[in-house]
Amino acid sequence: MNVVFWACVISPLLAVGVLSHEDGHLEAEVDDSEESPSDSQDIADDSKSVFQVTYKTPVPVGEVYFSETFDHGSLDGWYLSKTKKGETDDEIAKYDGKWAVEPLKENAVSGDKGLLLKSRAKHHAIASMVKKPFVFDKDPLVVQYEVNFQDGIDCGGAYMKLLTASDDLNLEQFFDRTPYTIMFGPDKCGEDYKLHFIFRHKSPITGEFEEKHAKRPEVDLKKYYTDKKTHLYTLVLNPDNTFEIFIDQNSVSTGSLFEDMVPPVNPPKEIDDPNDSKPDDWDERPKIPDPDASKPDDWDENVPAKIEDLDAVKPEGWLDDEPEYISDPNAEKPVDWDEEMDGEWEAPQIPNPECEKAPGCGPWKYPMINNPNYKGKWKPPLIENPNYQGIWKPRKIPNPDYFEDDNPFGMTPFSAVGLELWSMTSDIYFDNFIICSEKEVSDRWASDSWGIKKLVASANEPGVWSQLISAADERPWLWIIYILTIALPVGLIALFCWPRKAGSASLLKKTDAPQLDEKREDGDNEEEIKLDEAGNTVDHSVKGRGMLESHDEELLVDASTKETGQLDKREEENGTIGKMSQNDEEDEEEEDNGNKSQDTASEDEMKDADEGTEDGPVQPVRKRRVRKD
Repeated sequence: MNVVFWACVISPLLAVGVLSHEDGHLEAEVDDSEESPSDSQDIADDSKSVFQVTYKTPVPVGEVYFSETFDHGSLDGWYLSKTKKGETDDEIAKYDGKWAVEPLKENAVSGDKGLLLKSRAKHHAIASMVKKPFVFDKDPLVVQYEVNFQDGIDCGGAYMKLLTASDDLNLEQFFDRTPYTIMFGPDKCGEDYKLHFIFRHKSPITGEFEEKHAKRPEVDLKKYYTDKKTHLYTLVLNPDNTFEIFIDQNSVSTGSLFEDMVPPVNPPKEIDDPNDSKPDDWDERPKIPDPDASKPDDWDENVPAKIEDLDAVKPEGWLDDEPEYISDPNAEKPVDWDEEMDGEWEAPQIPNPECEKAPGCGPWKYPMINNPNYKGKWKPPLIENPNYQGIWKPRKIPNPDYFEDDNPFGMTPFSAVGLELWSMTSDIYFDNFIICSEKEVSDRWASDSWGIKKLVASANEPGVWSQLISAADERPWLWIIYILTIALPVGLIALFCWPRKAGSASLLKKTDAPQLDEKREDGDNEEEIKLDEAGNTVDHSVKGRGMLESHDEELLVDASTKETGQLDKREEENGTIGKMSQNDEEDEEEEDNGNKSQDTASEDEMKDADEGTEDGPVQPVRKRRVRKD
C-alpha cells in the first residue's frame, strides 16, 4: 500500500514538472567583482529568460610558448600564405580562402572572438610564430585549442600544424609541403570522422622523415562534428614516450609512441628480399579439376534454362487487341518543334487505361518457368592438388635500414603554428590556442575561455520537452513510446487512486425484521450463526468471512429478502416452523463436528434455501459472528 500511495502522490508531480518545463532557458548570472557588468554581457535570444555571464580575456599563467585568443579583433601576428598548393592546377592551387575574426553565430559571449575560415571549396593557409622554439627534451608538450563547426562539416579539416624550426622558414610561403613536426586536430570527409595525431620521425640512418599516425580513438567522434558546439581538443605528449588525447577535457585516446603508431617508429629487423621472385613452376592452386573425370553421355549442355509453361491458361478477360501503351491524347506538339531539325513529332506513350481494368493487354504468351532438365555447362569436379606448394612469399633478408630509436619523443623542434586547410563548409571557428608544458596551465586557460562558452551553451539549450518533440519529428515512431509512457502512469493512477463505489451487498432491501451483522474473529477461524426473531439458531457455517460471502450467496440472500412478504403467507399455510426446527438440529450437529470445508457449508446453505422456497417461506434472519469454541 505504501508503494501505491507514493505512486499516486509522485506521478502527478512528475507529469506536471515535465509538461510545465519550458524551452529549457535558464535565468542565471555569473559575476566578477573585479569587472563591471557593462564590460561584457551575453543575452540569450529568448524573451522569456536572460542568461548573463561576465567574460574576461584569459591570461595564461606559467611558461607558455604560444597563446592566442583573437579577442583584440584582428589578425595581428598572423601571416596569410601568398603561395600556391603543390602539384595542383593553377586555377585552384592558390591559397585565396578568406579568414576573419568574428564572434560565434550562436551562444556568443560578448567580448569573445575567434578565427573563422570564411570560404568554401578553397584552399586556406595562415600561420604565426611561437614565442620561442619548443625543444623536445625533459618537459612535456601540451597543445590545446577550440573548434566549432558552426554549419556542420561535409568534407574538410580543422587540424593545426606545428611547423619545424628552420632558418629559412617564411610563413608567407607556407603551403602543404612546408615541413612540420606534429599535426593534430579533427578531420572529416564523408562518413569518415578522424582525429589526427601525426608526427614526422627522422631516421637516424637515412636522415629521411616518415609520418607516424596514431591509432584511431575507440570512441564515436560523430557528435563532435554535427552538434554545432564548441569543442576543446588537447594533446599531451610526455617525455616517457606516451601520449594522451582529450576532447572537452575527457580522455579519448592514450598510447605509446613505440606501440600505437602506424607504421611503427622502429622498422623491422628483417624485410622481404626485393630481388627474390616466384619460380615459374610454383603451384599455388589448392584444388584442381579432376583430370580423370568425363562428361556423362546424357549431359545435354544445349538444354535451355527456361521453358514455356504449357499448363498455363490465359486469364479470363485478357484484352488481346488492346496495346499496352498508347499515345497521349492530351499531348501537343511544342511550338518550337522543327520537323526538319527534330524529325516528325510523335506524342509520348502512356499506359493504356483500358488495361488497368483487365488482367493484361496485347498478345498473350505462355509464361516461362525453370527447365527441370537444365544442367548447364559441364565442368569436371575439383580434387586436392597433389603439387600444391602454398602461397609463395619472398625470402627474408636483414633490413639494411634497421635502427632502434629508444626516444622517439626527441622530435625536431618547432617554431611556428599553422592552419593549412581545405573545406567544403565555411564558418569553421577556431579559438584560444595555447602551447605549454603543464596540463594545469592549459586546464586553467580552458576554464577561463572554453568553460564560459560551455556554460552559456548549456543554459541556452532547449528543454527536455522541446528535445523530445524534435527527436520525434526526426523519428516519428517515438510518438508511440511517448504515448505509452504517459498512458502507463495515468492508468496506474486511475486504477489505484480513483475512489471505489460501495458494493451492492450493502444496498439490500430492508424488511420488517431487522438484519443484524455482528463479527467476532479468533485467528483465521470464524463461525456464522443465523438467528430467527426468537433468537434460535437457524444456519451455521465454519470458515472465514471472505470465503463465505461468495457471489452466489449474495444473490440468494437478495432474492430471499425480496420475496419475504409472499413467503410469510406460505409459511402460515404450509407450516414452515417444523421445517426450520429440523434445520436447527442439523446446524447443532455441524457445530459439534467442528470445521467443515467452504464448499460443504455453501452447499448446505443453498440446500436450505431451496427447501425453504419449495416447502415454505424462509424467515428473515440476523447474522452474527462468534468465536469458535
